[in-house]
Amino acid sequence: MRIKVGIVGGAGYTAGELIRLLLHHEYAALGAIVSSSHAGESVAQVHDDLVGETSLLFASELAGDEDVVFLCLGHGNSKAFLQGNNLPATARVIDLSNDFRLKADGEFAGREFVYGLPELNKGRIQQARDIANPGCFATAIQLALLPLAAAAKLADDVHVSAITGSTGAGQGLSETVHFSWRTNNVSVYKPFTHQHLGEIGESLTQLQTPLATAIHFIPYRGNFSRGIFASVYTPSDLSQDEARQLFQQFYADAPFTTVADREIHLKQVVNTNKCLLHVQKIGRQLLITSAIDNLVKGASGQAVQNMNLLFGLPETTGLHLKSALF
Repeated sequence: MRIKVGIVGGAGYTAGELIRLLLHHEYAALGAIVSSSHAGESVAQVHDDLVGETSLLFASELAGDEDVVFLCLGHGNSKAFLQGNNLPATARVIDLSNDFRLKADGEFAGREFVYGLPELNKGRIQQARDIANPGCFATAIQLALLPLAAAAKLADDVHVSAITGSTGAGQGLSETVHFSWRTNNVSVYKPFTHQHLGEIGESLTQLQTPLATAIHFIPYRGNFSRGIFASVYTPSDLSQDEARQLFQQFYADAPFTTVADREIHLKQVVNTNKCLLHVQKIGRQLLITSAIDNLVKGASGQAVQNMNLLFGLPETTGLHLKSALF
């Protein structure tokens, strides 16, 4: 089986990661990689980590025979693309924007998007046609909280402090991704109002209803390029051993989510589709630390994981990646 793949919005970071992963995916056949700004140019000239890996050129439009189309467009642009382009009814869509993640936005242009967090919705993903890929912060934070929600153990406010690399802001230039601003610097943005809070709340409510817990989220811009490290804490009546056992049981069949025995750090997950979690009890507070690569497990790697599930493949196919510690 060869899965014919199309990518729209091919010049950005998430598309570059998708191309890197799919070039080495044994069941994927990369077709049209659409970029309105680079049509006709070499893919490897734009994504120069792919020099020597591919001779593909950017296209101006899809071929029309795709089995699956990945939308790597800016937020709000996926809806516009689907409105302006008639994809074959048989083509699956995996959208990496936030256009379809919330239940209220899940039905659009004759398509029904399933929220693509495999650790939560694997069965639904396997039966779906179209997928709304989760946000990067949302992935890291949800994986830190899902086991507690499933056990109805979210009984108090949750506090989250999480830092992300500069690639989380996309490829477009702005003051806060400029090297001279970002290096040796840390800053807060969108405190308590980040757009990923909506999808986090819906996922937790899917497991624990009613959910009276408030999530207080402070996102930080980090002075590094890749990765998310989140510290999530809430009062709990669980002991440390009980909490760890709860997490280990919940993720027993999740090949990319691991509950570590020791404290974790970001370099363990960069360039991989892993989420590492560490659970500890300090006084009344249960502290869960969560680490992912924002471009892989937080975006393109998870999108490939979803593609694997859609087409009946082992979800780890093409995603056996190792981090670089040094």
